[in-house]
Amino acid sequence: MIDVLIVGGGGAGLSAAIAAKEVGMEVAVLGKTYPTRSQTSMAQGGINAALGNAGADSVDAHVADTIKSSHMLGDKEMIRRLCEKGPQAIRWLDEIGTPFSRLDDGRVAQRKLGGASAKRACYAQDYTGLKLLHTLHDTALARGVRFLNEYYMLNFIVEENRVLGITAIEMKSGEVKTVRSKSVVIASGGYSGLYFGFTTNSSTSTGDGIAAAIRAGCVLSDMEFVQFHPTALKKSGVLISESARGAGGYLLNSKKERFVDELKPRDVVARAIWEQIKEGEEVYLDIRHLGEAFIEQNLPQERKLAKLYEGIDPVKELVPIKPVAHYTMGGIEVDSTHMTKVEGLFAAGECANAYVHGANRLGGNSLLETVVFGYEAGENAASFALKSNKKVPSMHTWLKRDSEFIGKIYQFANQIDFYEKRTSLGNAFYHKVGIVRNERDLKGVLAAVRRLHEELPLMGIADKSREFNTNLVEFIEFGNMIELAKTVLVGAIGRNESRGAHQREEFPDEDNEKFGGIHSFSWKENGELCNKFGGLRDE
Repeated sequence: MIDVLIVGGGGAGLSAAIAAKEVGMEVAVLGKTYPTRSQTSMAQGGINAALGNAGADSVDAHVADTIKSSHMLGDKEMIRRLCEKGPQAIRWLDEIGTPFSRLDDGRVAQRKLGGASAKRACYAQDYTGLKLLHTLHDTALARGVRFLNEYYMLNFIVEENRVLGITAIEMKSGEVKTVRSKSVVIASGGYSGLYFGFTTNSSTSTGDGIAAAIRAGCVLSDMEFVQFHPTALKKSGVLISESARGAGGYLLNSKKERFVDELKPRDVVARAIWEQIKEGEEVYLDIRHLGEAFIEQNLPQERKLAKLYEGIDPVKELVPIKPVAHYTMGGIEVDSTHMTKVEGLFAAGECANAYVHGANRLGGNSLLETVVFGYEAGENAASFALKSNKKVPSMHTWLKRDSEFIGKIYQFANQIDFYEKRTSLGNAFYHKVGIVRNERDLKGVLAAVRRLHEELPLMGIADKSREFNTNLVEFIEFGNMIELAKTVLVGAIGRNESRGAHQREEFPDEDNEKFGGIHSFSWKENGELCNKFGGLRDE
């Protein structure tokens, strides 16, 4: 039996796997793709740590910036823990071989990202997430972590509120299998895939682990908070890193006017761009003044992406951009040990809500969270596994249930193309559940989502094969998206205020009397979605 099973092979999952392996656990990382294709690779700008290598900085300043960005929805103790462990995390990443960009004296280079009071983000050109991910993957392989690649998780196996493993489709055979484990860490990423066609995330960011968690008895919180990145390429939605603005890039409208401080928090900058677009303006990123040598040294990926997807060379031309969905602050509620409401089931990274981002994540904190809290979750999952003496019963019941579920999907009528519905859902979420929202639009989209749920048996799949059936996997992903869409919408409808990334037209101000420090919670009872607003880790 596996001691610690990690679901998801991005930065949080790999950090958890390494931590658990270091204390002698039998560890496996399971994912629907290969680790090096995870969303962590798209985190380009940097990883925060108060090193002070590029000017005065402190942990206290990092804490203050993070609390301010959270708009009263951050847990000060968790935020301080994250920030205090930043320098230690960078030293560890440096020791295992992360190829950070360097100052002339050999110290790790740092730059300023939006919302920061200092140059705090450690970086590796503009490939920070990718290079960090590859380093973690190499380290996990070298230390003997087992990888179960191309396994699509279906559900957590839970008995008496204790996780015992998971069910998953082995994609190469199409068979439903069980994977037993003494403890499990969910590190499966966020749910920006709801904004299909309007997100910097890959099409695989469908919130599968989060959807499985609420079905298993976990609580979700703050699902209405979705961060829009200000600068994605206009045609494709491909990310242009905040490092381009951190290096001194400008945002210009059609009149070639700068209209916002480019290094304000992301919610402020994204909203300013959205307002320009609503007024009929085109918006551009301008880095021409930085010079070709600087761009090639520090922003090579941004130049390549602009050339590939827009046919634009940013050394000579303005880059047309728009804001798109980038990061989901809400997720699976965890306690200070990163354990969910289900015993032995831990969560880390974007799928978890450890209350460090609140209403608007500070740029550079996502990679820090994946490493620091991913590692902690792995350590705690290992401790839980060591103490475990529960005898695992037969997996036949769960295997039978989920095998029958897959069998039913093959029998669904194929009258409605769910790919068209996925595109429509993405369009509706971008325009009506996006940067600026109102009650009428939100309720209209909720009604549409409920219809989609009712129509799922009419959507079916065209591909009836078993081996590597991506049509089947994408259908299940779409079902998970619908499940999570309802939690996002109910939270957004109930939060009658504007706070961070959640902006309501009818309620343009923060209402601290009613919503200050108040979170939204979603859970299931007898299969029905329940919701309420309450205080931090409300019981």
